[in-house]
Amino acid sequence: MKKFVKVVVAMFLMLGSVSGVPLSASAKKMPSVTVTTSFLNDMVKHLAGDFISVDMIIPAGEDPHLYEPRPQDIKKLEEADLVLYHGLHFEGKMTEVLESLGVAVSENFDSNEIGVMDDEGSMTVDPHFWFNLDLYQQATERAAESLISLVPEHKEEIMNNTEDYKEELMELDKEVKEKIGSIPEESRFLITPHDAFNYFSRSYNIPVHAPQGVSTDSEVSNKDIDDTVDFIVNNKIKAIFAESTTDPARMEKLKEACAKKGFEVKVVSGEGQELFSDSLAPEGQDGDTFIDMVEHNVDLIVNNLK
Repeated sequence: MKKFVKVVVAMFLMLGSVSGVPLSASAKKMPSVTVTTSFLNDMVKHLAGDFISVDMIIPAGEDPHLYEPRPQDIKKLEEADLVLYHGLHFEGKMTEVLESLGVAVSENFDSNEIGVMDDEGSMTVDPHFWFNLDLYQQATERAAESLISLVPEHKEEIMNNTEDYKEELMELDKEVKEKIGSIPEESRFLITPHDAFNYFSRSYNIPVHAPQGVSTDSEVSNKDIDDTVDFIVNNKIKAIFAESTTDPARMEKLKEACAKKGFEVKVVSGEGQELFSDSLAPEGQDGDTFIDMVEHNVDLIVNNLK
């Protein structure tokens, strides 16, 4: 038996030497990248998934606006070779630690492109830039730069992956414009729980209204709710939409308030029937990649408003 073990070990060592790669080198861990969200997890895997290991802080389906970092999350961030995050206060309760440890993929955005005007005429930074596919491409380029700095030996592959992914995003943009444009203008209104679709609204000419502000951490006033109900009734909007990271009961209350004014509106909600705004779907479900998520949202909107 001992002789057999020695022979197997010898063969294993010989195979290692024949390959020309020392066993210790082949077993070496890949550089680690820690990202905050499912969006960045998907992006990084597209760009450099073969050359790095990726760890995600905020699980798919959870709300980044409200996520409280745990001690193990901080440890992941501190031990990573590279940290990538959205910025623009999207990861609201993690901002300070992320600014000290990571790279914001939104850091090079034009400040004139990331604001939204509130009801009082003040400009607020809107973190949901991924609904503007031009900005999402800029974020992709910034992520690629950081990844190339981390693994410069794979610069050419990452650059090629980046260009391929950007082409997919440009094709997606054309598809979305065509589909949203097919909704009759009198029916082209999007009502969501919180104000996450401003970039989408400007990009695809679909007015958006929500009772809550750009962060799910903001307060919802009775006036905001009343204004949203009036907007639905006055524009005879066919359907309003729940989001995957918010409580659908909020939209049911809007429906009840509309009914009191004599108008029936459909609430689009339930598994597989919610809009994705602040997270992709969990892996294995419809909407678990960025491109699939956008297509899911657009098809849901068109099918219920057209």
